Amino acid sequence: MPRLTVVGTGYLGATHAICMAVLGYEVLGVDVDATKVARLASGEVPFFEPGLPELLSKALESGRLRFTTSYAEAGEFGEVHFVCVGTPQRPGSYAADIQYVDAAVSELAQHLRSKSLVVGKSTVPIGTAARLTGMVRRLAPAGEEVELAWNPEFLREGFAVDDTLRPDRLVFGVASPWAEERLRAAFAPVLAQGTPVVVTDLATAELVKVAANSFLATKISYINAMAEVCEGTGADVHDLAAALAYDDRIGGRFLKPGLGFGGGCLPKDIRAFMHRAEELGVGQAVSFLREVDGINKRRRARTVDLVRELVGGDLVGVRVAALGAAFKPNSDDIRDAPALDVASTLHEEGAVVRV
Repeated sequence: MPRLTVVGTGYLGATHAICMAVLGYEVLGVDVDATKVARLASGEVPFFEPGLPELLSKALESGRLRFTTSYAEAGEFGEVHFVCVGTPQRPGSYAADIQYVDAAVSELAQHLRSKSLVVGKSTVPIGTAARLTGMVRRLAPAGEEVELAWNPEFLREGFAVDDTLRPDRLVFGVASPWAEERLRAAFAPVLAQGTPVVVTDLATAELVKVAANSFLATKISYINAMAEVCEGTGADVHDLAAALAYDDRIGGRFLKPGLGFGGGCLPKDIRAFMHRAEELGVGQAVSFLREVDGINKRRRARTVDLVRELVGGDLVGVRVAALGAAFKPNSDDIRDAPALDVASTLHEEGAVVRV
């Protein structure tokens, strides 16, 4: 079993590091945030995720999991290095901000002195892996002995432990048989369960995650568009969704009308996808995502409209309770949370809001 490092110990990285240690690997988690490293090393998960604190305790007790702020230590320790840092939306743009990926890979590369594999898990624009391959080989003392692969993550917040230990598929974007062999060794216990694996090139592996999120976002916005139609016609969107769900070609998952999607992935990922597609000259192919995004934003405005109608048209002084702040159940993630957006808008119109 190869020794693993996990660069970035946020939601994705911490979950991956902990679960890999529980599966039997020696794992070193790396982060520039010393406070985060100290909390994890003491057995505290710095975010809410069901089942993860118990697994962290188990992993630490086994002696197979450690945390550090030292890239030098990571380079010396690891044989397969997973990069799990964030790619937020760039301020003032739809583009993904990949400065943290670049910084992590460039810092790690300088300490790679033997044959090793760097594996990206972060959600990045197509073409990033090819660019990083050149960067790694230019900076690493081991040069051409260092390869780069891409292994996109498909974690659902609230179900991240199960999605890591028992994923519905693994995607390996590789440039050589050796890289595939190393990834198979790094996921051996998961593959032994019969988990399907798709072996492909780097660009396709990068595309899989944004394509999946775009499809899910489209399905959510579709049923919310139908909700708008139902509100205008007197039809029942819940009965409509139930009837659609019986069609095996459609299915019922993500076919739930409501405030729409939020969080740290779907909104920024579809926007970054649109931006990158425009750069590559194929923006027209994904232009429908602008309407998907627009429908999602309209659901929040429509909710404010419904509250205003219920109270007679004037929100000034109206007391409103918002039950729940996170973007979904079983999470403490409030990034782009629809509930907080609605609460803020109601407040701006004079309502007295308690969340």
